[in-house]
Amino acid sequence: MRIAVLGSGRMGAKLGRLWARCGHDVTFAYARSAQKLERLARESGATHASVAEAVRGAEAILLAVHWSRTGDVLGQAGDMAGKVVLNCCVPLDEADRDLVVGLTTSGAEELARLRPQARWVSCFNTTPSESFAPVFIRRADTPRPQVMAYGDDPGAKQIAFGLIRDIGFEPLDTGPLRSGRYVEPFAMATVELAYVQPGGPALTYRFEKLRD
Repeated sequence: MRIAVLGSGRMGAKLGRLWARCGHDVTFAYARSAQKLERLARESGATHASVAEAVRGAEAILLAVHWSRTGDVLGQAGDMAGKVVLNCCVPLDEADRDLVVGLTTSGAEELARLRPQARWVSCFNTTPSESFAPVFIRRADTPRPQVMAYGDDPGAKQIAFGLIRDIGFEPLDTGPLRSGRYVEPFAMATVELAYVQPGGPALTYRFEKLRD
């Protein structure tokens, strides 16, 4: 699959590298410098391009930038009509301490309003990037840790589910985009568990329904 990764930070770089290892055709776009993009693409066996070029040729897009940069990226990306967009952005303030939207709307819904013709699925926003490589290495193990994924387009969800499974997680269907009103605050709890509490940041989770 042709995947455009918009963002070269921890989330975008790590997921893009792993998808490239799975055989996907990955193009990185949007970084602080052209040199960073070139290095990331070279090390990953991928390519790099402008945001517009990457989006134009993509079958799926990962939006992986700080919330404060989403407007800039979307401005360069165009309308993204018909594109499947995986969004792992959490709507945080500049200090990464507090949500800037929540409960009556969500970051997921706000992005979808900005590009209503795109096929949005939010995922990976409740899982620290430090867990990706260990989960990928153990991807043959069961049961797998889960990743919450939510969106309004069933077909787009299925594509996202496949990409989630490629990394080694099991997708957990968490409903429509409006579920972001509750999932995004949960992401703040995972930040506390991963980066503040002891044990290291490679946090995963799995929900189970008990049966008699």
